[in-house]
Amino acid sequence: MTDGRRVLITGVAGQLQGLVAQALEARDDVAHIVGVDVREPPEDLDRTRFVRADLRNPLVGHVLDEDGIDTVVHLSTTTAPGAAGGRLRMKERNVIGAMQLFAVCQRASSVQRVVLKSSTAVYGSDHTDPASFDEQATPTTPPRHGFAKDAAEIEGYLRSTGRQRPGLELTILRFANLLGPRVDSSFLSLFSLPAVPTVLGFDPRLQFCHEDDAVAVLELAATGSHPGTYNVAGEGVLYLSQCIRLAGRVPAPVPGPFVSALADVARRTGRADLPADQLRFLRYGRVVELDRLHREFGYEPRYSSRAAFEDFVERRRLRGPVQPRMRRAGVSYGRPDADVDRR
Repeated sequence: MTDGRRVLITGVAGQLQGLVAQALEARDDVAHIVGVDVREPPEDLDRTRFVRADLRNPLVGHVLDEDGIDTVVHLSTTTAPGAAGGRLRMKERNVIGAMQLFAVCQRASSVQRVVLKSSTAVYGSDHTDPASFDEQATPTTPPRHGFAKDAAEIEGYLRSTGRQRPGLELTILRFANLLGPRVDSSFLSLFSLPAVPTVLGFDPRLQFCHEDDAVAVLELAATGSHPGTYNVAGEGVLYLSQCIRLAGRVPAPVPGPFVSALADVARRTGRADLPADQLRFLRYGRVVELDRLHREFGYEPRYSSRAAFEDFVERRRLRGPVQPRMRRAGVSYGRPDADVDRR
């Protein structure tokens, strides 16, 4: 096969990245795949050529030229400081790595499009937020810490690259919190705790994206033509209290002034990695509009936010001590099962 997309995937050793590589390998319209990472991918990849390299290594530019890469799918942004070896190393890998990658994409004549996995975290979380954010909205309080700040800066560098090289097609996908049986997330560590900490007096609205929908959207973005920015999440909204009840967990309300101290303890003991931006999210939540994903990108998620969370609980075996029979008997927490707010 000689015709078809020639795709480079960053961070290919990651869980979601490996699933995307497998999905692209199954397509006849993808001729060649290169996976770049500092670690060898654990996934069983048959058609993906692995290149061991840091994104800051000039080798990445040589790969783009030598392999005639036309599509770059950037998936290697790290979300947790602990996994990156600390906040400073995380920022260097995320932001400096992305800058270097986009610079070589700008120079490589074969590269026609860049797909960026971003996050709805770029909208921030604040008590003055609107009911929902569309893709044109700006955060009322821009992210100042951690992954959310990195994601916003990376988007800015990619848009700058597009301005400097007209004709380069850019697709930015802002995913809600990913959940699934194979992809780890901050919610896995949060709901693995004996009791789920909440901020006293707050019950944030949450959205989720199932890993199957995330893989499908990234596959379509890599093989089609979808320039622009898109929010990606399942339909509907869940309150944190509903999530705790669906998982059979017990809430552990924490007064606001003590939340950061509790997060520090959880981080030091290895129980959960909850950076400052995630703590704001657990206080105020975040909801995004999906009209553009449906209308312009042409994708309807298979899983609603509730279905994604229920599948996550079931397949991760996270059922807690409050079983369904007990809830029917009157043991319940938080809001009643009036269910999903579909604003």
